[in-house]
Formats: sequence, C-alpha cells, structure tokens
Amino acid sequence: MKRKIALITGATSGIGAGCARRFAQGGYDVIVTARRNELLQALKTELEDAGVRVLTLCFDVRDREATRQAIETLPADWQAVDVLVNNAGLARGLEPEYEGSFDDWDEMIDTNIKGLLNVTRFVVPGMVQRNSGHIINIGSVAGDAAYAGGNVYCATKSAVKAITDGLRIDVAHTRIRVTNLKPGLVETNFSNIRFHGDDARADKVYEGIQPLTGNDIADVAFFAASAPEHVQIAEVLVLATHQANGTVVHREA
Repeated sequence: MKRKIALITGATSGIGAGCARRFAQGGYDVIVTARRNELLQALKTELEDAGVRVLTLCFDVRDREATRQAIETLPADWQAVDVLVNNAGLARGLEPEYEGSFDDWDEMIDTNIKGLLNVTRFVVPGMVQRNSGHIINIGSVAGDAAYAGGNVYCATKSAVKAITDGLRIDVAHTRIRVTNLKPGLVETNFSNIRFHGDDARADKVYEGIQPLTGNDIADVAFFAASAPEHVQIAEVLVLATHQANGTVVHREA
C-alpha cells in the first residue's frame, strides 16, 4: 500500500518540526522545506533514523521562482502530495503602526501571505487533478482580532483566514479538504524572531502561563488530516487553558 505524502513548510523548528515528526509517526512520507539546509539535513537524519522516508527542499517561500522549481521538479514518486501544511510564517516587531519598520512589514507580508500563496499555487493543481488532498494553513488567533502592536502581523493572519476560506470555496467541487488551524500562545522561537533575538523579552511572553507547544498544534493538524474523508474540519482555534482570546491571558504570579 502506498504511503501518503505530507509537505510541510517552515519545517525545521516549532510547529513545522512538530508536524514533520507527527505526520512521520502517523505513517506519512514527508517533504520538509525551510531556508536553512543544515537544519533540514539534521531533521532528515532524525526522521530517517526512525525509518521514515524524507525529502528535503531548501528554498525561501517568498521566492516564487525558487518555489516553482522546487515543486515542479519533485521526483515522480514524491509528486502526489496528499497533505500540504503551510506553516512558514513569522512576526516581526510590536511597535505601533505609525512607528513600524517597513522591512518588518515586507517580511511578514511576503512570508505569511505571498509565501503561502506561492506554495499553494504550485501544489494544489496536482490535488485538483487527482481529486484528492488536504491543505492545512497555520493561521493564528491574531487573525480573529487585532491586538496592541500586532497591526500588520494580525492583518497577515486575517488574510490567511480569507485565503483559506476562499480556497475552500474554490475546491468545493472536489474531494479536497481545507483547514485553517489557529493557535494561540505557542512556545517556539516565534517571540525570539518577533523581538529580533531578544531572548529576555521573548521569555516574558510566556511567563506565568503554560503555553502550547509545537507538538500540541501538530497533533491537531494530524487529527484534522485523519478525519474520515467526508469530514472537513474547516477551522480550529487552539488556546492554552489560561488564554481566553488574543488579548486575555491569566498569568500565575
């Protein structure tokens, strides 16, 4: 019996790495993509040592031509992607909009929106042709409502929701399923990246609360992909127990 194939972007850390491991454990062959080849190779070695078939693709989802080449030149036995996890994304800065960095804005928009679209555009036509597949876009609670300093990041995750909903409409005549998975506080390198490497500031984000982990979100992604074929889990909001929404968090002293 042919093993299914999952393609995960931004797979070398956090939610992406969690998804790579979870789908591998669940019997999938995995295609993992990221910008840093040394981390990709380390993940490949880890998964192959566990008996998993792995293909690495080193490219930046913001680069449309590199994305096209990576997807269109997949070996024949890797082309039938069953599950696409659009995970690559980031936040930069927490300044008021009128003081925001143009470079930070460009990086978030180009990665979170355009990068997701680039990968989707080159992977999903094959799913349509095969009349089978599942796209899981990693959105955020930040896409539900803006929070202080979140401005552009929140806008990109609102866009992910609209893009996901639009794709679900576009493929409603097929057997393809589309999921928007929206995490709340997840302790990864997310905050470290947002604060440009300021570890102390990043650590404060998770003080006084037990946050989610990348593995928690990976479990939900795998659950959605494992639902019966007639069941489409369209949207999932996943929060830590002491987080009520994007702005209300109870922290223990």
